[in-house]
Amino acid sequence: MNQDLISILIPFKNTELFLKECLNSIIAQDHDNWELLIVDDHSTDNSFELVFAFAEKDKRIKLLKNTGEGIIHALRLAFSKSKGSYITRMDSDDIMHSAKLSTMLADLKHHGRHHIALGLVKYFNENGLGDGYARYESWLNALTQNGQNYTEIYKECVIPSPCWMVHLDDLVTCGGFEYNRYPEDYDLAFRFYKHKMACIPSQDVLHYWRDYNERTSRTDDHYAENNFLELKIDYFKELNYDVSRPLVIWGAGQKGKQVAKLLKLKKIDFIWVCDNPKKIGKHIYDVVLYSFKHLKTLEQPQCIVTVANPVSQAEIRLVLEALQMKNMTDYFFFC
Repeated sequence: MNQDLISILIPFKNTELFLKECLNSIIAQDHDNWELLIVDDHSTDNSFELVFAFAEKDKRIKLLKNTGEGIIHALRLAFSKSKGSYITRMDSDDIMHSAKLSTMLADLKHHGRHHIALGLVKYFNENGLGDGYARYESWLNALTQNGQNYTEIYKECVIPSPCWMVHLDDLVTCGGFEYNRYPEDYDLAFRFYKHKMACIPSQDVLHYWRDYNERTSRTDDHYAENNFLELKIDYFKELNYDVSRPLVIWGAGQKGKQVAKLLKLKKIDFIWVCDNPKKIGKHIYDVVLYSFKHLKTLEQPQCIVTVANPVSQAEIRLVLEALQMKNMTDYFFFC
């Protein structure tokens, strides 16, 4: 048996159709010294009975019932019962590559503390994968291959929630699962960033991520866009915002308006620019919109870009870099 104990944390709710495949992929790991803390979050199908049968045969599987409600409480309970020196998450509807645990453990042991082991992910859907998930997979994997995940943290969650591993002490330092804030995976990614946990580059597909219509990220209100945006604003204010510099929003579409509304609610002053001639000079939320050329008149501005179109983003980046502005210091893409 391998020496290092890895604790795997899984919340589950009504995933009876997928649990067998998930659990078999864990049992098949080539690193066999693991414990699975798997928490039933009030399932109403036969998920609990299915996991119970697995736990009866394999004592490494510890089946628990959520004493609270939701994924965060389930993760907190699982973590409180864990005994491993290394901690990882898993989703009950996904599949592990057989070398997932051993590969991430080897990366952590090589690089040492204050690092996050990651792997590439592969989405799959029996009915075919939508363009949005395919783009997210490609974007996320490109960041992970270079360990540059934090460079675009304000766009989307840059740490795949079911495909990371850290040392126990590092997770405790970052606050573990003590924060009652959704989306919980994105919140944890920001805390990894806050505590300067370095992302280890990976070239290996280690996790197979199932997409289907009933997946929690598609159906639970905790994962609605407004929760993501407020999380971004709050961490930006804490970690990157320099109050001595003028703050600029670039973009007056739906996302730009949402950002503007949140900044006003949080009493954060900003200047609003866009490149739409029909909007320049008009007022939205009592704020006048300037041409993006107004940036040239500002001294050391910080800019939140809310334009989603990839071609437009590339053009905006060129404008900002021509002004000697740097990514994640002077400008931040929020979509």
